[in-house]
Amino acid sequence: MATQYLAGPAMPMAAIPAMANDPATDCTEFLDFRFSRCPRTDVIRQIEARPGDAHFAYVVTPNVDHVVRIQRNRSDLWPVYRHAWMTLCDSRILGWLAIINGLSLSILSGSDLTAALFREIVKPDDRIAVLGGAPASVRKLSDRFGLANVAHYNPPMGFIHDPAEVAKAVAFIVESHARFTFIAVGSPQQECIARAVENHASATGIGLCIGASLDFLTGDQTRAPRLVQKLSLEWMFRLLSNPARMWRRYLVEGPQILLVVQYWRRARAHG
Repeated sequence: MATQYLAGPAMPMAAIPAMANDPATDCTEFLDFRFSRCPRTDVIRQIEARPGDAHFAYVVTPNVDHVVRIQRNRSDLWPVYRHAWMTLCDSRILGWLAIINGLSLSILSGSDLTAALFREIVKPDDRIAVLGGAPASVRKLSDRFGLANVAHYNPPMGFIHDPAEVAKAVAFIVESHARFTFIAVGSPQQECIARAVENHASATGIGLCIGASLDFLTGDQTRAPRLVQKLSLEWMFRLLSNPARMWRRYLVEGPQILLVVQYWRRARAHG
């Protein structure tokens, strides 16, 4: 990712002040993320209430993978997450770890948020932009929800390493002036793009960094059954569904969250 698209130089989370425009007044600092504790209904209400012509803001949904990546490897991503308009916890595992440490998080996955927005908030004539995903999937989405005003752009594989392609993706969102922009190019690419869009004075609407959520909604990917989700085993379902792609994330990188929590606890104790 070219450095001009990040929000300043790398710095520890403690050095970055809380954002004044964060809509959630009830937040929990955990693992150096400022997670909203708002229940699902309040999150939906706040997103719905935000004017479509307001300056662009974005929602991030960190899970274990995000937390490990940033804490262990990518300190340059701290500003990207810290400047988000809202940070929602997308992991029951993180939720349990918070409880063990005497904290409380509200769990709302990007997939559940996306489904709720399309079913409860998005109107057929709303301007919608989608970055990422196959054209056929976007057509399915439009047909399912009767959407009449959808802009779509799918950047090439590896685009995040090409400043010209990054600029093209950012320009697509800025020029779409959509009420809702669904950024589905994977993490941390989607969060970096959202932050870059926010830096444009003429960008409007709200961006949602939602990964594969649209594929679950259109049926192009199968999500774990609800019981598996409640048992905090969705990671295992995804691993068994695609072991060649997921083994490293869940068997090598994921367990590092225990070390991250340990380091966080030590820093907190000496804080």
